[in-house]
Amino acid sequence: MIKILFVCHGNICRSTMSQSVFTYLVRQAGLEDCFEIDSAATSREEIGNPPHYGTRNKLRQVQIPLIAHHARQMTRQDYENFDFLIGMDSANIRNMTRIVGGDEEHKIYKMLSFADYEKTHQLSAARDVADPWYTGDFDATYDDILRGCRGLLAYISGGI
Repeated sequence: MIKILFVCHGNICRSTMSQSVFTYLVRQAGLEDCFEIDSAATSREEIGNPPHYGTRNKLRQVQIPLIAHHARQMTRQDYENFDFLIGMDSANIRNMTRIVGGDEEHKIYKMLSFADYEKTHQLSAARDVADPWYTGDFDATYDDILRGCRGLLAYISGGI
């Protein structure tokens, strides 16, 4: 079982979208028995809240089922429990590393480092996934997340 945790600031926009998109791709590939997929926040601001309406609307538009989820904060224990901890931007990566006390096992990655993996078979230096909480652009966020999730699945499935 490969365990993946998607992480963003509040756990209502990008990380929940990633959780739903990755779950959908895994199901399409017939690999659902190989993965445990969850999401979390680096902050406490949205704890208990459901996914943002913009995330819900975008997933409905592209016909990807929304995973029922309520925001929770990432914990130090998550580092022990998950194989891959995927942050959406540089601030998330810094906060994730602070929460878990370092990344000795090299489990923390930025989402878009996987974006071109299907083509290049290499991880890359990655830009941030823009936060639609501020931009309002859930389309651009979805495009980035889809690329990152496809690349992540290709990266992992090479070892399955």
